Amino acid sequence: MPENPTPEMLKRLRTEEITNGSHRTVTPPPSADVKGKGRAVSLRDEEEDEEEYKRGNFAAGAGDDAFGGGDDEEEDGGRFFGGGLTDEQREILNIFDKAQGGREGVDVQDTDDLNIAGIRRLLLKFERTIDKNQAQRSKYPNDPSKFIDSEADLDAAIKSLLPLSQAPMLAYPELVRSGTVIKLVELLTHENVDIVIDVVELIKELTDEDVGNEADEDEEDEEEAGSSSREKGMKLLIDGLLENGLLELLVSNLSRMNEAEESDRQGVYNTLNVFENILAFNPAISRTIVTKTSMLKWLLERVQAKNHDDNRVYASELLAIILQDNRQNRLELGKANGVETLLQVLSQYRKKDPVDADEVEFMENIFDSLCSSLAEPEIKSLFLEGEGVELMVIMMKEKMLARSRSIKVLDFAMQGTSGTACCETFVEALGLKTLFSAFMGKAKKQKNPLATTPASEDATHILGIISSLFSNIPSDSTARVRLLTKFVESDYEKVDRLLEVREGAEARLAVTNKEIEQERQEMIADGEDISAEDEDRWYLRKVDGGLFTLQTADYILGWVCMEDDGVRGHAQLILGRKGKGLKDVVKVLKDYHENVSEEATDGPPASEDAMDTSDGPSASKSADASGGLSQRAILEGLISFLETC
Repeated sequence: MPENPTPEMLKRLRTEEITNGSHRTVTPPPSADVKGKGRAVSLRDEEEDEEEYKRGNFAAGAGDDAFGGGDDEEEDGGRFFGGGLTDEQREILNIFDKAQGGREGVDVQDTDDLNIAGIRRLLLKFERTIDKNQAQRSKYPNDPSKFIDSEADLDAAIKSLLPLSQAPMLAYPELVRSGTVIKLVELLTHENVDIVIDVVELIKELTDEDVGNEADEDEEDEEEAGSSSREKGMKLLIDGLLENGLLELLVSNLSRMNEAEESDRQGVYNTLNVFENILAFNPAISRTIVTKTSMLKWLLERVQAKNHDDNRVYASELLAIILQDNRQNRLELGKANGVETLLQVLSQYRKKDPVDADEVEFMENIFDSLCSSLAEPEIKSLFLEGEGVELMVIMMKEKMLARSRSIKVLDFAMQGTSGTACCETFVEALGLKTLFSAFMGKAKKQKNPLATTPASEDATHILGIISSLFSNIPSDSTARVRLLTKFVESDYEKVDRLLEVREGAEARLAVTNKEIEQERQEMIADGEDISAEDEDRWYLRKVDGGLFTLQTADYILGWVCMEDDGVRGHAQLILGRKGKGLKDVVKVLKDYHENVSEEATDGPPASEDAMDTSDGPSASKSADASGGLSQRAILEGLISFLETC
């Protein structure tokens, strides 16, 4: 036997000794209260542990041998009987065992044994390990060598809980009932950041939306009941975590992590993942995150980082989620100077494109955050003050990927009565020329393999901007004259283009209507009742299938026909060639009128629908040229005029 054997040699030697019966059972070292040699754990020991668990006897020192003993004494006689190993070789083998996950006292949980008894034993050992580490840190605060082994045991004990995510129905209620969930949250204040990172990873796995799915694959008949049980277990766990201050501790630990280090960088990523998991389970918690923590401030700072990485992308995604459907969160963004921050971040894409798909995702998340926030009148005012309209007009002029997103932002900024100032600023910033160039398809974008926005979405938002301009710009203003001039110039080419868009939308809608009618007839033939929910679902399909584009085009057409005789005559001529007339426009507007709410003015619900992409009527476009009429009132006026033509 050489003096410095390799791990492979030691592994072979260990195998031979086990085969020959010379390997002795390795047990945890004795606790501080028990001296002498260790012994193998018996079934009776496990039963005693179970009874102790039920009694709640988790005091420090109670059974400190769970994940290692209280002292560091060696067993008499070493690990082997007659193995022929020197002390140095024995130490090497110990290190090899630990590297193989065989650290003394640490159980590798067999997922097949995740029954209630096994889970309770696992949690009991975990809590004992925590108590031992705390006791040793308190006893030797200035001597890490005294508690380093218990820290390693704690690291292993945390990882041993990862399989619990495969049995949420059993494990999660037990985590809460036993108080282990409190211990987990308390570990987020541990002095060792590596332990904190381990706990964050564990919580991330336990709160993942797919937990427990593997266990249900063979239980198809009970899938629905299993899903319900998983949700109940997840709710218990998340509620328990939140009640004990999880969110606040997660945010406070972000400042402890140095992202220059790989492990800390992964810890930040996992922290953001925990927030996403919790929000996916209950989106309403976004309000708690903003009010009870400084997470919004941290996210705004993180997206401003110069170096681009995965955590920056994740921060932008989480920001977009938090702002997606909560008015109060959007207002908090405004108070935190968030609108200015978002505009500064986006300004870097005026002259350059993102370098890869990850950065494209980051850019789109920031644009989406801004669009969500612009549903609020207060944010529109801040956007205007921050020269957001001017920035978006500049982006529209450039042939960069940000061009499409800037059009979307302008659509949201100019909607509703609160968008009137943005509409006027848009015209003053010479946005009409760029807008109608895009409307006519003259401003072709560069072919970029990273582009994700379809041309149809751009067209929808362009129509939305034009619609808002007609709704909001005063009828006797210079800006209004400039807007109408665009439809008159160049032999009414903008009117021709508008009618082309209308025809295309009609064709798409005809296909959608045919599909819906076929489904309706099949349901009738099968004797199924057609419910109000079915009708609503079909209507939304029509909205996505061209109805919104058709309604918006006819809304614009109604305005220009009412305000200019030349445009009206030209439109009637072109429609007549297709066997149509203004009566068809009136029919579309009447349907639009029937589906607009009475009180639609700045309507946040419609704004949020538009976020989902742009093919649904937005009730927020509700002001009129003379100031403050509802959308329904505007439509009634247009219908009344067109019926007389």
